[in-house]
Amino acid sequence: MAQRQITDFNGLVMFRRDYRERDMLVKFFTDQFGKKMFFIRGARKRGFKLAAALLPFTQGTYVGNIHEEGLSFINAAKEYHQFQSISTDIGLNAYATYILNLIDVAFTDNQPLPRWYQQAVLSVQLIDDGFDPEIITNINEIQLLAAFGVAPYLESCVICHRSDLPLDYSESYGGLLCQKHFHLDPYRFHASARAIYLLRQFSVLNLNKLTSISVKQATKDELRRIIDRIYSDTVGLALKSKHFIDDMKNWDHLLKP
Repeated sequence: MAQRQITDFNGLVMFRRDYRERDMLVKFFTDQFGKKMFFIRGARKRGFKLAAALLPFTQGTYVGNIHEEGLSFINAAKEYHQFQSISTDIGLNAYATYILNLIDVAFTDNQPLPRWYQQAVLSVQLIDDGFDPEIITNINEIQLLAAFGVAPYLESCVICHRSDLPLDYSESYGGLLCQKHFHLDPYRFHASARAIYLLRQFSVLNLNKLTSISVKQATKDELRRIIDRIYSDTVGLALKSKHFIDDMKNWDHLLKP
């Protein structure tokens, strides 16, 4: 097994699970090495010195032995912080967990993903700072479609490339149809102009330039239906973290007298 020298790296804790009696496996999204699983010996023992540095949604600078394949090892944590709002709010936690799950499924381990590392950290930071978690999630869902090999064509009409006419989404054509070609797909989504506009914007949006979000709930609900249908019909993905979000939306209704 090839092994690198002990090195510093920046990482975000994606998830962790118990291993054997006293140990733990912790998956990090790292800036240099992509997603990697780390074996943490003695992590479940009382008084373990790195316990706080290995909590979910913790990001920082670590020191470890990085193996190109298999398990890697962490020796120390230099500086780190936990995203507190996400850690204490079950709703924010659910959306952040789903985004990291999507990234985990979309890419193989041990593959350097500097762009997606920055996007993952920024997405978690924005949610922690109070940005709408539904919209941050939608942006990541749309932009991750390319990684799943099913990126829809959202720039203009797939037939004539016009963008000055009303547009709608067609699964059959793998992207947008303009009003002139609506007749080609009677099963197009019949989405509102606002939803299609946001879908197109989300596909190219740089999160670093995001300063505010204001989307009406009705439009968010429509976006949710559109994206869910794309993931269900085209990607074929059904994550437990997504089911949790869906169930969570019913809690207010169920708790009302």
